[in-house]
Amino acid sequence: PELMAELDVIRSQIGRCDTGKAVVTGAGKLPAKYVFHAVGPVYRDGKHREPELLASCYRTCLDLAAERDLKSISFPSISTGVYAYPLDDAAEIAVKTVAAWLVDHRGSLRTVKLVQFSDFDHEVYRKHASALRGHMAGGSSA
Repeated sequence: PELMAELDVIRSQIGRCDTGKAVVTGAGKLPAKYVFHAVGPVYRDGKHREPELLASCYRTCLDLAAERDLKSISFPSISTGVYAYPLDDAAEIAVKTVAAWLVDHRGSLRTVKLVQFSDFDHEVYRKHASALRGHMAGGSSA
């Protein structure tokens, strides 16, 4: 109820939150300080700005967390459920976007967790994180 009440106030002030953006509320009874409500894109075919909008969700949340001097943030796999974003593509965007943001904002957040729903999801994210680490270390880009 507390989260919904805060969202109602935000909606009355700014209207709808655009796709690719996010708003922040308190956490209610959840074991966190805040909840970041990101509006991920509905996947159509990848040619309607979906990658750009998905990356924007992550960047917006990271920016909002930094503005609040938070040290950690956790993300679910945005848009890969009912919004039908292909997991492999979404994982690559999430990993690359978060990594680039962390490079540009060194010393801001200490921990960024990409939380996965299943072991399969975990393996997909692990693959992209490993490829990115190899690329950043001077290896081949996969």
